[in-house]
Amino acid sequence: MEQARTYGEIWRAGARRLAEVSGDENEAEASAELLLLHLLGIGKAELLRDLREPVPEALRERWASLLARRAAGEPVQYITGEQYFYGRRFAVAPAVLIPRPETELLAEAVLAAAAEIFERRGGRPLGAVSGRAGGQSPEPAAQEDGGESAAAIRGETALRVLDVGTGSGALAVTLKLERPGWDVTASDLSPAALAVAAGNATALDAQVRFVQGDLLAPFLPGGGHAGERIDVLVSNPPYIPSGDLPDLQPEVREHEPHLALDGGPDGLAPYRRMAAQLGQLAAMPNLVAWEVGIHQAEQAADLLRQTSRWDEIRLIRDYAGIDRHVLALRFS
Repeated sequence: MEQARTYGEIWRAGARRLAEVSGDENEAEASAELLLLHLLGIGKAELLRDLREPVPEALRERWASLLARRAAGEPVQYITGEQYFYGRRFAVAPAVLIPRPETELLAEAVLAAAAEIFERRGGRPLGAVSGRAGGQSPEPAAQEDGGESAAAIRGETALRVLDVGTGSGALAVTLKLERPGWDVTASDLSPAALAVAAGNATALDAQVRFVQGDLLAPFLPGGGHAGERIDVLVSNPPYIPSGDLPDLQPEVREHEPHLALDGGPDGLAPYRRMAAQLGQLAAMPNLVAWEVGIHQAEQAADLLRQTSRWDEIRLIRDYAGIDRHVLALRFS
């Protein structure tokens, strides 16, 4: 067979090779595209423009290495070192889970619920919930009497948010960039994960504070941040039942960190611990928002009901119609 000579030819040949391994032609095509864009350091428009251009010999060995890693099951995101979340580029590494599209829905739900809570409490609205802004912050609220908006002063500036188990920092950084006035803290048990998250905050110019610790422990009596007020608690903790780990897709099981996957015997261990810890905080948050695994939403909601009296508990479905997020709201 004649050796592939152009960018278009190596793209197609690479996709065929990956499809032979995975059996999924669409996924193989997408993976080959992402790897080639990463190799060349260009966008898709430039790639389409240059499809007939010859491939320099100096790139062929690197291309073969990238394909071999993907064919062996390594996730594309770890190979390229990046994943987009809410329209922004986040660095990822084997120390953190790869951000998933369904977690973007959790960010949207938190933005909407926080605005609703503080509006019902008699404060000014926090502003319309923006879509994936691609790095653009929402427009400020209309000014009154020529001064700064009351919403920015009494609403956004006062709101304190904690993202527990932040991983790559995708949730914490996104919430901070979408609501610049919010005071956002992100915690994680893994120092390596915190290093990745802090790097993303710096790269995206998001002023997020990072705390190392196990779930809510740093914010309980005896912890270094005991007594701090938390208005919004958001978390996407490990939720895979321990017995299910061997059955995960190989690229997840063999490459993503088990510390961020293993949720104990039934996948609910982190939620039980957080629910028990809530009552030890200086005050109960006005909003608790969790991402959960399949068939876990009702059980997680019951844990919150047993912890405190909430005005409303909501279940949010993901793109597959699965109850994926649990929100507990307090309006007073």
